[in-house]
Amino acid sequence: MMTKLLIHFFLAIPLLYGDSQEKIILFFGDSLTAGYGLSIEQAFPSIVESQLISEGTQCKVINAGLSGETSAGGLSRIDWILRQPVDVLVLELGANDGLRGLPIDQTKENLQQIINKVKAKNQDVKIIIAGMMVPPNMGQKYSASFGQIFPDLADKNNAVLIPFLLEGVAGDKNLNLADGIHPNVKGHKIVANNVLEALRKIL
Repeated sequence: MMTKLLIHFFLAIPLLYGDSQEKIILFFGDSLTAGYGLSIEQAFPSIVESQLISEGTQCKVINAGLSGETSAGGLSRIDWILRQPVDVLVLELGANDGLRGLPIDQTKENLQQIINKVKAKNQDVKIIIAGMMVPPNMGQKYSASFGQIFPDLADKNNAVLIPFLLEGVAGDKNLNLADGIHPNVKGHKIVANNVLEALRKIL
């Protein structure tokens, strides 16, 4: 009798604690991740989750996007986010730093510290770095240095790089909201495909 009870107990563990095969994917970013101007279901993290599940990947997406977030802001709140386990980090921060002309070294260090904190929680975490660009009016030198932040971080942390998150979307008025900066519903679907291409390399 006791043996049967123990068997039932261990069979019930996945129901109590979740499927150990389920991958927790944390999207940590700014208004792009948050889906500015859209519902959370229309933002690219939700689209990514739906697509992966339809392909048979057991996963749960956490959308930790916050409009207006800078790298410093992200660093200040990452500990709170990490109260839950994370298997994959998709880091999408830095664009607001660039638009404000903040020091390159400062942005890079903040992003590295975020990565360090995530690694400290899970040394086996997989990381994806979403590359961003700034408008040319920030100056050629600044724009070039800013764009180099993301491949440098990817190389240093053995991470998968998305060269430019908004590839195929930026500058197309048909794929962006009226502000010309944030993707619309169609734009988020393209961004989701850009992210999925990177995620499939590690899942």
